[in-house]
This record gives sequence, C-alpha cells and structure tokens, in this order.
Amino acid sequence: MQRLSNATLDQVPASVARPRYDRAAVRPGIVHLGVGAFQRAHQAVYVDDCLAGDPTWGIVGASLRRPDTRDALAPQDGLYTLAVKGGQGTDHRVVGSILDVLVLGEDRERLLGQMADPGTRIVTLTVTEKGYCHDPATGELAEDHPDIRADLAAPEAPSSAPGLLVEALRRRRAGGIPPFTVLTCDNLPANGPTVRRIVARFAHLRDPGLGRFVAGEVAFPATMVDRIVPATTEADRAEVDAALGLADAWPVVTEPFSQWVVEDRFPLGRPPLESVGAEMVGAVEPYERMKLRLLNGSHSPLAYLGYLAGFETIAETVAVPAFRRFAHGLMTDEAIPTLRLPEADLLAYRDRLLERFANPGLRHRTWQIAMDGSQKLPQRLLGTVRDRIEAGAPFPHLALGVAAWMRYAMGKDEKDRPIDVRDPLAERLRAVADGAGRDPARLAAGYLSINEIFGPDLPRHEGFKAAVAGHLGTLLERGAKAAVEAL
Repeated sequence: MQRLSNATLDQVPASVARPRYDRAAVRPGIVHLGVGAFQRAHQAVYVDDCLAGDPTWGIVGASLRRPDTRDALAPQDGLYTLAVKGGQGTDHRVVGSILDVLVLGEDRERLLGQMADPGTRIVTLTVTEKGYCHDPATGELAEDHPDIRADLAAPEAPSSAPGLLVEALRRRRAGGIPPFTVLTCDNLPANGPTVRRIVARFAHLRDPGLGRFVAGEVAFPATMVDRIVPATTEADRAEVDAALGLADAWPVVTEPFSQWVVEDRFPLGRPPLESVGAEMVGAVEPYERMKLRLLNGSHSPLAYLGYLAGFETIAETVAVPAFRRFAHGLMTDEAIPTLRLPEADLLAYRDRLLERFANPGLRHRTWQIAMDGSQKLPQRLLGTVRDRIEAGAPFPHLALGVAAWMRYAMGKDEKDRPIDVRDPLAERLRAVADGAGRDPARLAAGYLSINEIFGPDLPRHEGFKAAVAGHLGTLLERGAKAAVEAL
C-alpha cells in the first residue's frame, strides 16, 4: 500500500476531507514544542482551518525526547489523518498544517534557528506538566531539576523547554528581532502567568537583564484546551488505512468535541482563530478552572479507580453506575461550588463531560490517563480540596480520588499484579509504599509528606489526613468498586 504524502494526496477518496489550500505556499509562523497526539488533534487542526485564508502560519513541530513522531511523519511530508469518532460513526480528514518535525537531540541548532527566525511569531507548547521543570505545589521553577542544572551549565545547548525558550529569546534580542509570543496549551493553573514566571526565572539565573526582558517584554497568553485524545492503536491504524486507501504511520483518534479558549494577546499577530471556533477572550481563568476541576479533576480519579477495578478504558468505567455516580457527585457537590461561571453553564458542561466519557468509540485507557499523577494532582484535585477546606465544606469524593492515586502509586493492583507506574517521582512513591506496607495511616502519611505534591499545609490538616487514610483503608481491604459504592 502506498504511503500518505504530498505525492499521493490526490488519491485520497472524496469521503475524506483534505487541505483546502496549496501546501507549497504555506510558510512557517509557529514553532510547536512537544508535538504529539494531543497537539495534532487540537491546535494543528485549528491552524489547518486557518491556512486557506492566511498561509503564513504553518507549524514546525519539535519532539524534545523521542524521534517517533518525526520518523512517522517525515515520509508523509507532515501529513496525517484525524479520525473523529462519534456516536454516528467516524469522520476522517487529512491535516496539513505541520510542515516539518525536528528532534531536539538531533536538530537543536535548526530548532533554535527556526525559533529565532523573524517569521516565527508564536511558539506553542504541549510538553505536559512535567515538561516545565517546575514544582507543581508552588508553580515555581525547580532550580535543582537535572535538566535545569544542565541547561544553566550549557545554556546555548538547552534540553528543557524553559532552556529552549530562553536561548531562542536571547538570540532574537541580540539580533534586534521582537520576541515571539509563548503560548502554552498545557494543564497548569494560570498557565500563561505560570510559564512566564518559570521562564523568566530561568532567564534571570542566566542573566538578570535577560530575566527582566522576558518578564517585561514577552507575551505569555493564558489558554484552556479541551479535547479527549486516546493513544492510537494498531486497530485505529488499520481502520484509517482502509478509509484512505493509503498507509498512514501515525493517525490520531479523537472525539467530536473540541474547545480552545485563548487570551487575546499576540504582539506579532496570530492566525484568525476566532473564525475557526476558538474563543478569544480577555480572561481565561474561569474557563481554565472549570476544565481543570471538572474534566481533569474527575478524569484522573476515574482513571485510578477504574484501573484498580480492572477496567481498561474510561468508557468501561463510567458504564458502571457507581462510577458514573462518583464522577457526577465529585463534579456537582464538590467542584462546581468552587467555580465562578453561571451554574447553568457548569451543569451543562458536567452533563456533556459524562456523555464524552461514555463515548464507546474512544478507547481512552485508564493507564494512559494515570501517568504522571504526582504532577497532575496539585492542579486537578488539591486546589479544589483547599477551597473546600477554606469553605468548611466536605470533600469525600476528592479525598477518595487522592487515596486512589496513592493506592495506584503503590505499584500493585488488586490481584497483586505489578502496575507500570509512569511518574517522575516513581522511585520515591515506591519507596514510601515499601516502607509503609499495607498500613493505610502510614501510607497516607508517607505520601502526604512529599512536599512537591501536597505542600506544607495539607499534611497538617487533620480532617484531610483522616479522610484520605480512611478511603485508602477501604481501597486496600475491599477494593475500588466497594470504595466507590460506599460513597
């Protein structure tokens, strides 16, 4: 079977949408750090929809760790298929906004050169929470992070996202080129201001004058992104190949729903995103908090509890009434009261989330969502816990979600089989579990002592400690399904 590429694009059947512009006329205007499945199902699609009207916003993607995406897309001239799975079937389209994919370890100078090029006006990021080398509990740069120490020792050959941004901005400043806009699309609280603080601090450690320049002259708009993107399977690839009549090495599967809320602050210009469905606003924070606390804040506990209960996907998990009630209760009773948008909008968003979670076409694996929990908990659950504590309000669902993460992080499932815990703190989490055994109070105390996750306040709150330890005891003695049903 022939490969999808510019040369074979005219062979794509009429049932599959394809770019409505001349790809040869497209020029790069965006560099994206962390090109992966989510970016290709979200930001790259919005940009693709803009290119017919303005071809100067093509994307040069960069993989910071692995060459897999480059190796898949380079023979395809950056083209790939988006498979949108809904209740009525699957729609396919070929996306052409990614012009090239670089690999940091092989193409560092090319990448920095592209970031420093005057034609690059925006640098976007989806490097996940851990990619910012920060302390999730405080939102500050983790100055002792190995990548940060290495980049400060060799700042002109950076390997971290903060290091890359600062070196490229330094080169632009030295060349009299205005700074690009830094647009993070990751789930960090107040993500624009947080990334500005992280990057400016790194710049200050290199040179205080550079730090002042980054803090004062570089735009870091806040964003909220929302689309469920499960990992692509071999079955997905086979289905896409059949639909195209061509081989696509790495298609992306997603849901019909997509949302992108963006603070409208782009000194060097931007694509006309509002014309293709993005919401350009003055303040993102209410939307961001809604998404973090409702979608992400229920998704992660469902992943831990569902995995422990033996469910492979979120759809299988919420098909069980007790787990669906758990998600509904967490959102309705504990998260929504902490949010500031109109209640009708929040309840409608909750109901839409439950429908999306139940989509059988999306095989969003619980194990995939469970990754990097130590980085996700502060944003997704613990901020809501703190607001509930301040209000003197109960938080049983949230406490169970935290306890479920602890039970998962122990590294053994309910049948005593090993769990492949993917987390930057995996070794520390395992050491806590080994030291505490199956004593829920000791386990809870050990995990709560990890300051990077829980900060100094939550370990001192007796009600929070007791609630988490109590749920952890139920999880250890009776299992996840019983713990959910007990609520």
